[in-house]
Amino acid sequence: MRLNVLAPMVFATLALTGCNSFFDSTDFSTVQEKMNYALPSSMVAKMRAQDMDKLAPITIRIFKEEGILEIWKQKRDGTYGELETYEICAWSGKLGPKKKEGDRQAPEGFYPLSKGLLNPYSQYFLAINTGYPNRYDRANRLTGSDLMIHGACSSRGCYSMTDEQILEIFAFARDAFSGGQQAIMLQAYPFRMTAENMVRHRYNENYPFWQMLKEGYDYFEVTKQVPDVDVCGGKYVFNKDPAQGGALASDQACPALASNIPSQYMMALADYRTDYQDAFEKALAKNDDKVWLDPSEAERKALVADLRKDPTDPLYQPTGSSLEAGRYVTIEQYRLTKYGPLETPEVDTTTQTAAIPDIPADMPAVSDVPIPQRSPMAAYAEEPPKKDKPFWKFW
Repeated sequence: MRLNVLAPMVFATLALTGCNSFFDSTDFSTVQEKMNYALPSSMVAKMRAQDMDKLAPITIRIFKEEGILEIWKQKRDGTYGELETYEICAWSGKLGPKKKEGDRQAPEGFYPLSKGLLNPYSQYFLAINTGYPNRYDRANRLTGSDLMIHGACSSRGCYSMTDEQILEIFAFARDAFSGGQQAIMLQAYPFRMTAENMVRHRYNENYPFWQMLKEGYDYFEVTKQVPDVDVCGGKYVFNKDPAQGGALASDQACPALASNIPSQYMMALADYRTDYQDAFEKALAKNDDKVWLDPSEAERKALVADLRKDPTDPLYQPTGSSLEAGRYVTIEQYRLTKYGPLETPEVDTTTQTAAIPDIPADMPAVSDVPIPQRSPMAAYAEEPPKKDKPFWKFW
């Protein structure tokens, strides 16, 4: 029996954990219609205007805080141009990477999407599996499964779009694979990694992880080329090869590495870093006495309580905006918000001085905020090693 006949029969009887599962349906003609959806002529014209072939490779960028998913497509000169932007309908959890099964976090990082991760049989209309956990996640013993970009505007650790949006996003991926692309790089970021945003989130526990992602972000911003991504020593490395040849192991220490960045980009990257450092210092001086409070999922949802009553509203976003729900507070306000009022100090009647109350160990310091170090661009990417799959699992 041919695979395209057998697959619907199997998919219709299975249910997966996590954010995605297969629905029981015999209307496979509808599935074929979704899989074969043709992008509108206006979109094809937009590609033509930007010197893009319809089947050219794509990369997907996600920004959680802004609630944005971008489709970038390769031009005929080899660089990528922004083709379409979508507002994410729903994402669960808070800013920060997914760490364990059930934490409701949506992944952050770099995920190569193969053709086999496209799922037209999803109960959430259409789905693209992010491939979580990737090599970085596995090296750091992070757990979770079946985390998707899908339709239906409902999320339990996924990036959920409207059905109309995922129909186009799925078509972009399908066409790129038809054109010969082997893996679509998903770049999932917590926010646009500008100097102002990095300063704003400098007290977040995930800040070191975000600094690591920023190397890949910067490379794409400057060159409009997808970075080479690899993992060694449990860390992402970008645009680097082993100096002595060989391969990198995600769970072993990194050997000596050599940059493979084309020489024509080196000056532009150096200028970008200099401008970033200047902007970071200015933003830090402006906000050195403030702490940004990231909102919880419940706080984001509270912003759109009224809109959630009408899902047909074009502004319907059931999990709300992280930017609108978050806020800056002073160090003192942060301390009161997180720890409550400090105990009234006892006064020494002899010296008329007050004892200094204990400050919680994780209370942010007001001064000496570290500025991200300029680290060389690095890394080289390869798809995760393939594992033997159960006979019934085709994607």
